[in-house]
Amino acid sequence: MTLPGVFQPRGDARLLAAAMRERGLARGARVLDVFSGSGVLALAAAREGAREVVAVDVSRRAIASVRINARRDGVADRVRARRGDLLAAVAGERFDLILANPPYVPSPREALPRRGAARAWEGGADGRALIDRLCDAAPAALAPGGTLLLVQSSLCDEQATLRRLADAGLDGERAAARRGPLGPLMRERAELLRARGLLADGGEHEELLVLAARAPR
Repeated sequence: MTLPGVFQPRGDARLLAAAMRERGLARGARVLDVFSGSGVLALAAAREGAREVVAVDVSRRAIASVRINARRDGVADRVRARRGDLLAAVAGERFDLILANPPYVPSPREALPRRGAARAWEGGADGRALIDRLCDAAPAALAPGGTLLLVQSSLCDEQATLRRLADAGLDGERAAARRGPLGPLMRERAELLRARGLLADGGEHEELLVLAARAPR
C-alpha cells in the first residue's frame, strides 16, 4: 500500500529483494532500508528473519506508508520507520545489512527536488547524486563484515559505483543483473540520455544491477 505521492515499488525493488533472499543476508540481522519508500524492502527483510529493521526516508508520506504496511504485514514489532536525509536518522548506529534503492534517474537539471514525489526518482544530471553520497556514507553505518546491497541502472555507470565503494574501503561486486526495456521514466528521457552520452543512439534497453559491498571484519 502506498499513500498518494509515494513511489510504487517496481522491478528494481524485486531484484534487490531476491538478491537478499538468495544470499541469506537478512536472517538474524539488524537491517537498514534507506530510501525506503513504501517499505517493501524493509518488510521483505523482516519476512526473511531480520531481528530488527529500520526504514528511513525523507518523505513523511513514505514513513506513514512504512508504518501502515508493517502493521498490515504483522511485523510492526520489528520494523521501525524514521524520517531523515540519507543516513542522518541513524547517525552513530551500525547495521549488518543495508538495503538501498536510491533515486537514480538522470534529471534535466543538476539540483535535486526539495519536496514532492519526484524526490523518489530524480538522481541529478548523471543519476549518481545520491548513489555517490550513499557510497561515501555507508561504511560508517556498517557493522564489521556487514553488507551493502545497492540497486541502480547500468546507465548510471556501474564501474564508477564499484570504484567509489572501493575508495570508501568496501569490497564491491555485481550480485545480480536483469536486462530489459528502459523503464517508463528512463524512456521518457531517452533523448536527454542520448544527448548526455548515457544511452547509445538507438538504445532502448538497460540492465538493472544489484551491487554488493562488504565491510572489513
